[in-house]
Amino acid sequence: MKNLLYAQSGGVTAVINASAAGVIETARNHPQQIGKIYAGLNGIIGVLTEDIIDTTHETGEDIANLCYTPAGAFGSCRYKLGDIANHRHQYERLVAVFKAHNIGYFLYNGGGDSQDTANKVAQISLQLGYPVTCIGIPKTIDNDLAITDCSPGFGSVAKYVATSTLEASLDVASMAKSSTKVFILEVMGRHAGWIAAAAALARSPSQPGPHIILFPEIAFDPQAFLTKVQASVDTDGYCVIVASEGIADIKGEFIAKSHNKDSFGHAQLGGVAPYIASLIKENLGFKYHFAIADYLQRAARHIASKVDVEQAYALGQAAVAMAVAGRNSKMPTIVRTQDMPYAWEIGEADLTDVANFEKKMPADFISNDGFDITLKCHKYLAPLIEGEDFPKFVGGIPQYVKLKNKLITKVLEEFTAL
Repeated sequence: MKNLLYAQSGGVTAVINASAAGVIETARNHPQQIGKIYAGLNGIIGVLTEDIIDTTHETGEDIANLCYTPAGAFGSCRYKLGDIANHRHQYERLVAVFKAHNIGYFLYNGGGDSQDTANKVAQISLQLGYPVTCIGIPKTIDNDLAITDCSPGFGSVAKYVATSTLEASLDVASMAKSSTKVFILEVMGRHAGWIAAAAALARSPSQPGPHIILFPEIAFDPQAFLTKVQASVDTDGYCVIVASEGIADIKGEFIAKSHNKDSFGHAQLGGVAPYIASLIKENLGFKYHFAIADYLQRAARHIASKVDVEQAYALGQAAVAMAVAGRNSKMPTIVRTQDMPYAWEIGEADLTDVANFEKKMPADFISNDGFDITLKCHKYLAPLIEGEDFPKFVGGIPQYVKLKNKLITKVLEEFTAL
């Protein structure tokens, strides 16, 4: 009987731990097929360094409460395995760890880069003579994973952004006559504008904000943008703007980026909101305020989408079922079967079709002027933020679980060649 190893990767979400709960609770129900249930401390890095958590020490109640807890309960990482030709030592080390702890199932919970990791491990473990069944579990707030209708984590971020946009819009509307006329919310989204698009769900006949949405898919035109800002202020007395951090100019250069890169080689973004604010101040003279949602948007479990939580958990369950069935190099997906009322089921994708692929917003999801979404996009987005699944509150504060995360005894030599 083989053991199962689960790990979390990349930027965490409000519901990634719901997938973890789905994995662990389901695996515990397969005692004839799965032995120990392990978790990598800080993702694939913990596997390489043999820092492996034995989840046997966690109570059923604590595992269940993962569904209500944001962030990564076992720690995450941004670390991409190299190609085997130049980084063979990494794969040999992984196989050594798998062998040492009788691991036959590896479930990796993350985005496109993480699906690439799971796919590589599946292929190369076979080449190295110790085949491991690898399943990718989808997760990304950016909603840019291929094949799956939506990605766990996105629905909750979308709900947070739409709610924050609504509340900020009401605020600035009440102040616009004599004070602030422009509010800018910067949200995540490097190459895909799904999160920014969700802000449009805040709009109603009595509340026009957001007036402008800036997508990475549309080249930023300063003059057209300023014209739109002025028109919004002329019409409604104020202007609410939601901007993706990854908006770029006509040459494809990010409007705001640092010279720093993460371990995946991605430029570190941030600073779009103050740039836009300065542009408005210098050209139109309007008083403004801006906010950068940053970690707040992806950590907001207190306002998570019930649909998102349910999908995240179901994908964890499905990953275990696929693993014990021998469905190697696969990823469970969400398949939309109906829009109104919303209905979905679990599907399946090959990791080779998901790894390193970014699903951007379709052209027919963005308005002709490039500053808004279409009705088709609204129809897609609206069901994903439905329902509430509040955590328990004590003393007015959400109660989130903290696991014991007891490590197993290491049996291999120390690995330092990360």
